[in-house]
Amino acid sequence: MQIEMISHVLYRVYFINDFKFNILREMLNRNMGILKSINWAIVIPIWFVIISLFPNNGQAQDPQFSQYYAAPLYLNPGLAGINQRGRAGINYRNQWPSISAGFETYSAFFDYNLEDYNSSIGAIVTTDKEGIEGLRSTSVALQYAYQVRLNYKWTFRPAIQGSFTSRDLNFDNLTFGDQFDENGLVRPVTMESFPASASNRYFDLGLGGIIFDDRVWLGASLFNITRPDQSYQNDGGSILQRRFSVHGGYKFDLPIGPFKRGKTDAGQERSISPTFNYKKQGLYDQLDLGAYVTIEPLITGLWYRGIPIKQFNGFPNNEALIAMVGLMHNNFTFGYSFDYTLSRLGIGSGGAHEISIIYSFSWNDPRKPPRSVRELSCPIPFIF
Repeated sequence: MQIEMISHVLYRVYFINDFKFNILREMLNRNMGILKSINWAIVIPIWFVIISLFPNNGQAQDPQFSQYYAAPLYLNPGLAGINQRGRAGINYRNQWPSISAGFETYSAFFDYNLEDYNSSIGAIVTTDKEGIEGLRSTSVALQYAYQVRLNYKWTFRPAIQGSFTSRDLNFDNLTFGDQFDENGLVRPVTMESFPASASNRYFDLGLGGIIFDDRVWLGASLFNITRPDQSYQNDGGSILQRRFSVHGGYKFDLPIGPFKRGKTDAGQERSISPTFNYKKQGLYDQLDLGAYVTIEPLITGLWYRGIPIKQFNGFPNNEALIAMVGLMHNNFTFGYSFDYTLSRLGIGSGGAHEISIIYSFSWNDPRKPPRSVRELSCPIPFIF
């Protein structure tokens, strides 16, 4: 039935003739049969091994979000459409606002679950403004995830991402040595010769996947697979290294009275979810370790970021202590978090402020119960 519907739509929209129509229908039938016949018990470990085995050396890095599950498509394309409905969300991060070397990151995403095809699609736009005024990068990515019901308990979602990035630098916003003397800035314009602006454009690929039941989840993702050159001279001087992440957690239901756990009579959740997110990019790695506490409509979180047993330039790798508070109302989820800097940079840097807003919706037939009700749903907090 699904094959007939897809073929018929293409027939009507693209005016495919009868001969091509029959070929198309046969190709779709064969591809659907291939997906159903795959031995996913073998494919799943191979998929995660492929993600983890790419070599990763160098220094150029991507921006990050402390509320990583509030930025699901940025974390893992396998999370696209995982709420079995649709979502639209925005994320904003202001890191080290008290110093000139700070960073601002904006992100907006949209995803939707195509239930009839066991598939989800997603799109995300991310803009990162670095400390030097005028240095900005913007990426647009499209994602596709396929959902496999392994058995009555476990679900697996492999995914792929394609992206396009634009980096721009406006030299008019910069100052140089010949504009200063012992009294400070004395010349508004440099005598150096530069182009009015510089830019770089590149395409890239990413992979992701997540496996889960109603209590536990484990995911992995890999971005910057092509290791693009970010240099404005395209001389290989600024290779963007592959960003690898493995993340997971477990949801514990909290007691509600002597005989009930997890949800109130009104359907409000009561749970605690320990989570982790290990990231590695080039020479650097980090571990976020903490927990969400959900007492609807309130959700709170506390994490530690760092690897204290690992030294960096003779100092312990302590990055930040992160506190988050959120509110769920109707189909909206709002979140705010603050990173208290533990590194040598200190709290004088201003730490980091982060805001997230997510709206959940559905375009399905309202008379039909949603898939998240008919099947076990992913227990990741903050995604519904």
